[in-house]
Amino acid sequence: MRIIARSTLRKFWEKHADAERPLIEWYAFVSKAEWATPANLKQDVHTASILKGRRAVFNIGGNKYRLVVDIDYSRQWLWIKFIGTHQEYNRIDAENV
Repeated sequence: MRIIARSTLRKFWEKHADAERPLIEWYAFVSKAEWATPANLKQDVHTASILKGRRAVFNIGGNKYRLVVDIDYSRQWLWIKFIGTHQEYNRIDAENV
């Protein structure tokens, strides 16, 4: 998977230092992934939530943070749409953010 944009993750962990390691690990794992379907993603990451419209939500740092992405499975591209605390996540519409 090609992840767009890593800088979003970096900006987040600069504000939330405890998120740095889990986000780096997530980035390394997903960069090597080759998911053809949402079911493939769910096989690899059981805790991920699959949403409508190519969206998925990952739990980061023991579910302290949430990461919403848009995935183009055919092109193997993943766009970071949102990263925030659980509280911040509860205030957004993950399918449209």
